[in-house]
Amino acid sequence: MNNRRIPKYMQLKHELLSWFESGKLQRGQQVPSENEIAEQFGMSRQTVRQTFGELEKEGWLERIQGKGTFARNPERREGEQVKTIGIITTYISDYIFPHIVRGAEAELRSRGYRLLLSSTDNNKEKEMESLQLMTSQPLSGLIIEPTKSAEGNPNLAYFLELQEKGIPYLMINEKYRELECTCLKVNDEAGGYKAAEYLLEQGHVRIAGFFKRDDLQGVNRLKGFLAAHKAAGISASPKRVVTYTTEQKNTLPYQQALHMLAEGEERPTAFVCYNDELAVLLMEAVSASGLRVPEDVSIIGFDDSSLASASGTKLTTLTHPKTMMGQEAASRLIAIIERGETAEDRVYEPQLIERDSVAKRN
Repeated sequence: MNNRRIPKYMQLKHELLSWFESGKLQRGQQVPSENEIAEQFGMSRQTVRQTFGELEKEGWLERIQGKGTFARNPERREGEQVKTIGIITTYISDYIFPHIVRGAEAELRSRGYRLLLSSTDNNKEKEMESLQLMTSQPLSGLIIEPTKSAEGNPNLAYFLELQEKGIPYLMINEKYRELECTCLKVNDEAGGYKAAEYLLEQGHVRIAGFFKRDDLQGVNRLKGFLAAHKAAGISASPKRVVTYTTEQKNTLPYQQALHMLAEGEERPTAFVCYNDELAVLLMEAVSASGLRVPEDVSIIGFDDSSLASASGTKLTTLTHPKTMMGQEAASRLIAIIERGETAEDRVYEPQLIERDSVAKRN
């Protein structure tokens, strides 16, 4: 369990719930003690106690005085049926995703639902495995972030199976274009536009853009970036627009940035980045080139993640609702499940957060 950005009690909770799903823990079976669990997972006893307390409230565990803690699968409690909602995201522990998951889990718990998590690591085959896992068990509904949404949907059959089984689902961040489902997303095109427009207003004309091309968020952020140049009557130089895939994200943009920064007087004066994670990486490229942010190169990120304020130079960025998106996704899905409501799409308008990574040019 290396999901270091998810609270430890939540990591442990998901692990113990997976024991129920796999049959490792059966109803009536004694659970290892708090001390044994703490030692097994390298956590404090207080963290284990917090996790046990939550699982006990939700009906998964039962403490018997003088005997210990025992499994008590709520799906088998007489007269009561557990309500489960699954979440499939590209990542669980990285970047902004813990905030989305926390927001959804808080809403689901308050409404009497439990959460089943799965991650695709932005891999189409793992998305298929996640969908197989989810459809193989009783589910009330699903929240799904599509994997590499710009590259089509080879797993269409599984989404059609969800419809056939009457399992409602909605999507976050983007959706596959052929599917008619509710989607909660950021206006990525507007975000890309605002980032480039702001730099142009600050006097920058040699602006480089770095965008992920295998998801629609990146495609739309690039679209907005180009539109802002067009509106300003400036051509975006093809040699200053870099697109990359998930597999290339830690190498290609960095290498391309170093190449551009070595161009002397013709080097870019600003970078617009697909997200904050990339922006922080390209700050390192600027430093490795003997230059400074923002004196020599201005940088704008996207998502207003914790990385934006953790770096030495606080990052100018665009907002992403994160926790709110998770909460609203859960709330809208429950409305579909319980009242048969037709939930409308939700598009969040990103706002520019001005910090220290952009300097005005003469």
